[in-house]
Amino acid sequence: MSEQIKKLVESLSPNERKILPYIKEKNIIEICKKSNLDKTSVVRALEYLQNKNILRILFKKKKVVETGVNGALYLRKGLPERRLLNFLVEKRILSLKDAKTQSNLSEDEFKASLGALKKKAMIELKNQKIVLTANNLEIAKKSLEESLLDNLPLDYESLSPEQVHALKTLQSRKDIIQINEKKSAEIEVNELGEKLLKEETKGDLIEGLTTEILIKELWKGKHFRRYNVTSPVPAIHGGKKHFVNEALDYARKIWTEMGFKEMTGDVIVSSFWNFDALFTAQDHPIREMQDTFFIDKKSELPDQKLVASVRKSHEKGVGGSIGWEYEWDEEETKKLVLRTHTTCLSAQTLSKLKKENLPAKFFAIGKCFRNETLDWNHGFEFNQTEGIVIDKNANFCNLLGYLKQFAKKMGLEKIRFRPAYFPYTEPSVEGDYWDEDKKEWIELFAAGILRPEVTIPLLGEHVPVLAWGPGIDRIIMKMFGIKDIRELYKNNLTQLREIKFLMK
Repeated sequence: MSEQIKKLVESLSPNERKILPYIKEKNIIEICKKSNLDKTSVVRALEYLQNKNILRILFKKKKVVETGVNGALYLRKGLPERRLLNFLVEKRILSLKDAKTQSNLSEDEFKASLGALKKKAMIELKNQKIVLTANNLEIAKKSLEESLLDNLPLDYESLSPEQVHALKTLQSRKDIIQINEKKSAEIEVNELGEKLLKEETKGDLIEGLTTEILIKELWKGKHFRRYNVTSPVPAIHGGKKHFVNEALDYARKIWTEMGFKEMTGDVIVSSFWNFDALFTAQDHPIREMQDTFFIDKKSELPDQKLVASVRKSHEKGVGGSIGWEYEWDEEETKKLVLRTHTTCLSAQTLSKLKKENLPAKFFAIGKCFRNETLDWNHGFEFNQTEGIVIDKNANFCNLLGYLKQFAKKMGLEKIRFRPAYFPYTEPSVEGDYWDEDKKEWIELFAAGILRPEVTIPLLGEHVPVLAWGPGIDRIIMKMFGIKDIRELYKNNLTQLREIKFLMK
């Protein structure tokens, strides 16, 4: 025995030794039978032998014609046209109505039978009657379709021209025939494998060390199995959080480290909190069906004092403004919506604040919903991170500072700000970050200082309230190198395994 073969024999696992005498069998099933191993064990052992360059596994795909659900039924009962033919033998001529009711065929089967028999010139349809025109020899002879069904399963490539014709006929009918692609494996033993088969491969090798082997010194006079520590092993994918949740948790960490408390709330809210409390006019385009998902129910309004303050803010204005100068509709404000922003949480939080709790800082991270057209950076469901700072000394520079700090901690270095308009903030600002891959500015921030028309009804007085609500999904795309926002929620298993942990 050569040194190469000797080392090879010493490296064989128990299962490899079991299947080695049978590796020249036609298929894996035969190896399973003769080695008394299950298919998984055999395939794994064959792959190990392939890694040792003893053999090669050749996988081939082939199409197999098999019976479908109805095909299996018709194998027992007969094709509908055969059953109708047998029924007509006794009558020869029968009305369509009687044939349909007496033949015990479903409506679809009856129609298919008429078509099949007429195509074969075995019947004629005259004056709403079926006339059997086939002779006894033609009736007794099996059709091509029946012969094909009887002989299934068949290799698609081996079908005769007559069988191909029958196959096309049956394929036009529901669930009689199905063509499945099956994978088969062939084993090709190479020269090294041939040499190994001639050698004695049985041996009493120690597979691994145990406490008993060491204590009783059972290893003396025996050989250990050889292991190739450089051979590839299957990748192990441990359990981990979805990368979106990982990023959201990191954003929470940033805000809490900056001294903010978290706000939470329902995703279904009244129009009062989503729009009216934020001084969004009731005829504003954003409240239309094209932008908002409405729920076919209405909610109760909060306490009447707050409702009256919001009404006054809309109709007449507060803090020196003139409001929207219209008649505020209380029924409109009761409509339930899927929240279009997390700013509704800010409104609810401000309405509960007490003066002795000021100054205060709050943040929220949650799902929002808008009737958007889907594209690479827009979705109808998205995550938003909300923030408010209530402080008599707060100013616009503070607002920009918070936004810059959050963006920097989330990995966005190059950002810009530009003037904007929102119904509930003044001054208002929008912010973008530079996407180096797409070579363009991507919209990110929407922020401002809440107007007196918002703060006075909710707080009872006007106090500067810095507010912002960037969509965080676009930040997550940047963090993980994702080019399309739709990829965030596809549950692509390969993507989920390959994305690295967020190491921040």
